[in-house]
Amino acid sequence: MASAPSSDDLFDEFLEDNGHETEIERWERSYNKKQCPDCGGLHDESATECGVCGWHPAA
Repeated sequence: MASAPSSDDLFDEFLEDNGHETEIERWERSYNKKQCPDCGGLHDESATECGVCGWHPAA
């Protein structure tokens, strides 16, 4: 028997259908540095928040 999709799955599908991203944003990598996905600022591997724009990954 198939299970019904969760309300979170339905909400994500609605957002995606209407042009919104639902992926969890994470640090990008540039050589041996972390790169902010919002502003492109480069940080050491130990960074937990962007020192340029204040972005931080969702917990």
